[in-house]
Amino acid sequence: MQLLEETAQRHRWTVTSFHKLAEVGIFTEDDRIELIDGELIKMAPIGDEHAGQVNWLSNDLAYRLHQQVIVATQNPIALGEHSNPQPDITLLRWRDDYYRGKCPTPEDILLIIEIADTLVRYDREVKVPLYAEHHIREVWLVDLQQRQVDVYRQPENSAYSEVSHHQTGQVTSGALPEATINLADLFA
Repeated sequence: MQLLEETAQRHRWTVTSFHKLAEVGIFTEDDRIELIDGELIKMAPIGDEHAGQVNWLSNDLAYRLHQQVIVATQNPIALGEHSNPQPDITLLRWRDDYYRGKCPTPEDILLIIEIADTLVRYDREVKVPLYAEHHIREVWLVDLQQRQVDVYRQPENSAYSEVSHHQTGQVTSGALPEATINLADLFA
């Protein structure tokens, strides 16, 4: 067994090779897979509450931030050579082409919102640090189990130096004051 461990190597996928797998039909649009730090990660099925929260929050933000930002829902973002996650909601800098032909990169991202019901720990321990590593300025983790929003700001050294937890009141984006959610409405 030790010999196998010494000789076995993992293959670390690149974003380019990941996209080629989809182009040749290895994956379809129905396959819920994202690339995280070179590994292919099968995403959990979306439950009713998760889907409803994504729908409500993305529509609310799109209405209030009309033509100020692009509200992307469950679309991929490019984080370096080895990560192509699909956040639940991403607020992107406005572009007239809506990012046709160009996957958003960290410079384009104003806010990422992850909505977690069954995989809260994964989002908190894997995805949030990934976002910090790539200098995403702000992330909200909507924890459906605890009925709270964790706000992560100020990425430094693959972690966020400013973290707060909210179960009541409002949460407002540091970059976009118009991006405010009332938690009573969110968790209605």
